[in-house]
Amino acid sequence: MKLTNKIGVIVDSFGIGVHAGLKKAQEVGADGVQIYAVSGEMDPAVLTPQARKDLKQYIASLGLDISALCGDLGGHGFQDRLANPQKIEQSKRILDLALEMGTNIVTTHIGIVPEDPHDPIYEAMQAACEELSNYAHSMNAYFAIETGPEPAARLKGFLDSLTTSGVSVNFDPANMVMVTGDDPAKGVLLLKDYIVHTHVKDGVKLREVNPKNVYGYLGYQKMTHEHIASMASAGRDFEEVPLGEGKVDFQAYFSALQQIGYTGYLTIEREVGDQPEVDIRKAVSFIRNYCG
Repeated sequence: MKLTNKIGVIVDSFGIGVHAGLKKAQEVGADGVQIYAVSGEMDPAVLTPQARKDLKQYIASLGLDISALCGDLGGHGFQDRLANPQKIEQSKRILDLALEMGTNIVTTHIGIVPEDPHDPIYEAMQAACEELSNYAHSMNAYFAIETGPEPAARLKGFLDSLTTSGVSVNFDPANMVMVTGDDPAKGVLLLKDYIVHTHVKDGVKLREVNPKNVYGYLGYQKMTHEHIASMASAGRDFEEVPLGEGKVDFQAYFSALQQIGYTGYLTIEREVGDQPEVDIRKAVSFIRNYCG
């Protein structure tokens, strides 16, 4: 198997700020980057037109592309009907920024999709995603839902219920392995019509865990990346580990992506660990070994 996909890195994984992280991404050999655009210096509400222009030029000067922006707003995703209008508008502004910066993909978590399509939470999520999907579709863009909180089959059913594919999938194999126990390769084949971006991350599941304890749920608890990262490093329920040291079958995962004709980015995410740069360099080499 010979991969021809470009390799990306989530800039925030380095934990050293956007500009320094961009430079580091270049140094480790990435082709592109994914950047969080929710708060701080990348918040669309505070990133001035000149700052956007300067950042885009700096990224280009490093020879990098932007694979996607991350627009994960945390909380309960889009489960709370009352909070959704503000979140929808914020998500749209992040997508506007993405297009201005040269990518048409914003990755996000929407909350755990309930099993029952008639559940009020399901209906609230469906209404929010329908609006976001139509907005993205009108600009040939995507809000890409990250896999993991629910089985791939349930996510596919939810996506099939939307009228456009403006809400699609950011496929993360480790989330599936660590939480739901889904098979990533089978998930790729199931979600093949929706995958527009992927993560390359590894992990192990140590015992059964309620996804609500990880990703939060309306009336249960809120979701934060800090909470998920702390669980992934604690080694009680599951653990995120360097590529090749966990239970993701990358031979099968990459083969499945090839089989469906996926040509987009393979973006490295490292949410835990004391030496992110070391782990990310190893991850780049790990993927390059599949590139022939």
